[in-house]
Amino acid sequence: MKFPSEPFKIKVVEPIRRTTREERERLLRESGYNLFHVPADSVYVDLLTDSGTAAMSDNQWAGMMLGDESYAGSKNYYHFEDAVRSIFGYKHVIPTHQGRMAENLLFSTVVKSGMSVPNNIHFDTTRANVEHQGAQALDLVIKEAYDPHREIPFKGNMDLVRLEETINRIGRDRIPLVMITITNNSGGGQPVSMDNIRKTRALVNRYGIPLLFDACRFAENCFFIKEREPGYADKAILEIARELFSYGDGCTMSAKKDGLVNIGGFLSLNNDQWVQDITNMLILVEGFPTYGGLAGRDLEAMARGLKEVLEEDYLAFRIGQVRYLGDLLDKAGVPILKPVGGHAVYLNAKEFLTHIPPSQFPAQALAVALYREYGIRGVEIGTVMFGKKDPATGRTIYPELEMVRLAIPRRVYTNMQITYVAESIIELHRIRESIPGLTMTYEAPVLRHFTARFEELPPR
Repeated sequence: MKFPSEPFKIKVVEPIRRTTREERERLLRESGYNLFHVPADSVYVDLLTDSGTAAMSDNQWAGMMLGDESYAGSKNYYHFEDAVRSIFGYKHVIPTHQGRMAENLLFSTVVKSGMSVPNNIHFDTTRANVEHQGAQALDLVIKEAYDPHREIPFKGNMDLVRLEETINRIGRDRIPLVMITITNNSGGGQPVSMDNIRKTRALVNRYGIPLLFDACRFAENCFFIKEREPGYADKAILEIARELFSYGDGCTMSAKKDGLVNIGGFLSLNNDQWVQDITNMLILVEGFPTYGGLAGRDLEAMARGLKEVLEEDYLAFRIGQVRYLGDLLDKAGVPILKPVGGHAVYLNAKEFLTHIPPSQFPAQALAVALYREYGIRGVEIGTVMFGKKDPATGRTIYPELEMVRLAIPRRVYTNMQITYVAESIIELHRIRESIPGLTMTYEAPVLRHFTARFEELPPR
């Protein structure tokens, strides 16, 4: 099949305003060449993120009308709690308004200064929340993850040898937990195998260290397990998810991804003491434990979305649409990270813009050019997001991957719009030598990519 076929009908449409190149040029100057500062109504196809950008179903919207806005013990909370427990299986369910608050509550409670948290690869907010506690966020993904050309089925796997070496070097008492991100966003949306998860659990068990998941794209990871891992082809996605989470002690979740909602998240844990301490903090900063910063209607939408995301027709289309974009680009010779992940296509900016050195932020320059020429907004995942200064020398330590992520919102864009994105990038690749580098004029001390400002350098 040339096009993955949508397993839904369109009931409501939102007009998209087209802009001129001159208008986009002006907006880029005003925004300091940071696409986070560009107004959304001036974007034609918005691939900045798949977080909170999904189109909710008629069933979810119907559930919104059944919102019980009682301060404590809303019926929607109990629907939500039942949905989470039926999939994830953990004892306690703590709602939050989004994933980074779940991370903040967990790490501010469990992680202390001088500790270390191993992960396959931390995403930006996860890393920032760990480091905000004075701890070290360690990335221990397999080495193949950093080779954009290497095609293996589970490129998000934890490197178990490095993990055990790290535990022995740092000491079990300085590692409060080990985390696995599914799918591995910063490494290209790559999945983690069930076998790797099972072996990670066995390893940390020997040292008495809890294992938690960053579960925001868990359904996509489970689909890849079904598709690629022996022994799972005939299993339902729910069955795979239940096995996966049985190897953990809890999870953080941004439901703005695989919860198919525009706001919401949660923590789900087995540790009674952690939950008591986290709940005390939750009441201070988020709200009562049965609403956690959300309206009852949002809890209901999450409860329904968590069930819908397990439907195989939906997942086949979702991952197929992302793969379709990747295939079009790859066949045209556009350098991308392979294999194509679950939620996004990652342009390999190092190879796309070979004339721009890392010090001039090639991935950011590529994202700027894509918006200027075609009105498409992606996001830099490279030196701006993950570059850091060496405290000893002051020199910039550049990340191994320099990418532009094109994150596909769930159930939002048609395949013709995805084709437009592909054709635009292919055309941009032909004129890539004309794209100039950037210099950074402002950066915040934490999560600088959200607010940084740039100026374009003169063309070569």
